[in-house]
Amino acid sequence: MLRLLVGVGEATCAPAATSLIGDFVPPEKRSRALAVFMLGLPLGLGLSYAVSGWVAQGWGWRSAFFVAGPPGVLCAALALALREPARGMRSDPGRGEPLASPYRRLLAIPTLWWIIATGALHNFNMYALGTFLSPYLIRVHGLDLRRAGLVSMLAYGLSGIPGMLLGGVAGDALRRRGPAHRLLLGAGLFLCAGPLIFFALRQPAGHVPAFAVLLGLACAAMAAYYAIVYAALQDVVPASLRGTAMAVYFLAMYVLGAAFGPVATGLLSDRLTMRAARAAGVVAGGTAALEPFRGAGLHAALLVVPVLALLMAAILWAASRTVDRDASRAEQT
Repeated sequence: MLRLLVGVGEATCAPAATSLIGDFVPPEKRSRALAVFMLGLPLGLGLSYAVSGWVAQGWGWRSAFFVAGPPGVLCAALALALREPARGMRSDPGRGEPLASPYRRLLAIPTLWWIIATGALHNFNMYALGTFLSPYLIRVHGLDLRRAGLVSMLAYGLSGIPGMLLGGVAGDALRRRGPAHRLLLGAGLFLCAGPLIFFALRQPAGHVPAFAVLLGLACAAMAAYYAIVYAALQDVVPASLRGTAMAVYFLAMYVLGAAFGPVATGLLSDRLTMRAARAAGVVAGGTAALEPFRGAGLHAALLVVPVLALLMAAILWAASRTVDRDASRAEQT
């Protein structure tokens, strides 16, 4: 029950906060504003890997949860000081009137469908990596839990900070040429991220620095997604529907992406572990007999991630073909 309440709080915060940023910030500056807001993601991930790995190794995994709670309470108290802006009036003059049938109106926007698809795929990848990166480093590269947490902090967590900030600056600069250029930037970044992840996973056992650099570059490229796509989504929906649009988007992002990413990757890893064991002549045995093959199984399962990154590039390119028209319609609403 308590975990459900934590989930409700997070699910409420994200659509409301991004919609609030859209009210305060004009379209040509939203990528940077959203990049700063989303810095909480790589900072939080980086700290969680570093602190939780250290705490879990010393005092057990349950103790790490006691470290995570107090910062959230502090942020909730600070949020009470925020002022509510006029809906859509400061940053989008003439776009503050509510519309009937909000879901029907939103689902009639082609670009929004493409963006929703990218959200599901992106969270599938990021949650798969976030869940299995430390186990991968332990099984394949032989690191202990603390060192695996530190490498994950750098490669998966903190690498997102420059990616988000640079993506926000570049996204706003390209937005001046038209909304499509933001999404084309995102497509190009994922086109680079796919091969980087693939070559990171191809690094032999023990080549941790090369693995970390390649994966860090890929995660930096993928982190720009938030600044670019969140701003693009707000380009194509009326101001009065921003919160609803973000809620629909996050629903797909977490129900279809975050929920299935770790589960599907874990199931695939188990299946491929069994296949590797059978190929080595191990046809029976318990968990201990499969242990030498878990690294190979997880390695093969994670190869799904670069493939989906390339699919993300294709979908973002498709979204760039419709976003100008949809943004123009939103401005007239």
